[in-house]
Amino acid sequence: MTSHRSIVVRPLSRAEVRIVDKMAIERFGMTGLVLMENAGRNAAEAIDKLAPKGEICILCGKGNNGGDGYVIARHLELLGRQVRIVSCFLPADLTGDAAANEQIAKYAQIPIVVAITPEEVVAAIGAPFVVVDCMLGTGAFGNPREPIASAIRHANQLSSIRIAIDIPSGLDCDTGTVGEPTFVADQTLTFVAPKIGFAFSSAEPVLGKVCVLSIGVPDWLLQAFVEARHDRGDPKI
Repeated sequence: MTSHRSIVVRPLSRAEVRIVDKMAIERFGMTGLVLMENAGRNAAEAIDKLAPKGEICILCGKGNNGGDGYVIARHLELLGRQVRIVSCFLPADLTGDAAANEQIAKYAQIPIVVAITPEEVVAAIGAPFVVVDCMLGTGAFGNPREPIASAIRHANQLSSIRIAIDIPSGLDCDTGTVGEPTFVADQTLTFVAPKIGFAFSSAEPVLGKVCVLSIGVPDWLLQAFVEARHDRGDPKI
């Protein structure tokens, strides 16, 4: 497992991921858009190094994980990469920061195909050199539903390089349970810290290599969180 500089080295649970984001937003004044921008930019730079050539297809869901995908696409294009987005949901289904970044990607004229049936998803994905999974994030649990299920199954059958953002879609963040289906990644680019579900033997076959990326949360804020967890109290910041 490789890591960018980060003070949080112990794995995080689903609830703790939310707490870190909340601390950054409420106590440090970083907006959700800033955190998403930082995450997406760092992921794009990592993808550019992992896959030095070929078309990149980014599969986007409707939540913040999908929002990361729109940011990743924009920064990959700025790096000179050939990129396209397959959205598994209608634009009207997106809210908040994800909706904002979907609009920015449109304004940037990044190719976006909306595919909301299993047949449409398979056709839209095709056979790119790289497939990036931004469909389901740490908040998801249970078996993926359509059309995401079909997107996962098709991606897993390809010879493409498969990269999961934060967590492979279908994998439970806390329990390491592998849903039916689950995206099988060659590389997982996860944010802030590994997730506790990564340590389970069931998760190993779908994670691939794990790299931890920063979202720009200051070290002292993360240190306060680590110390608070140790003391079983609230962060004193």
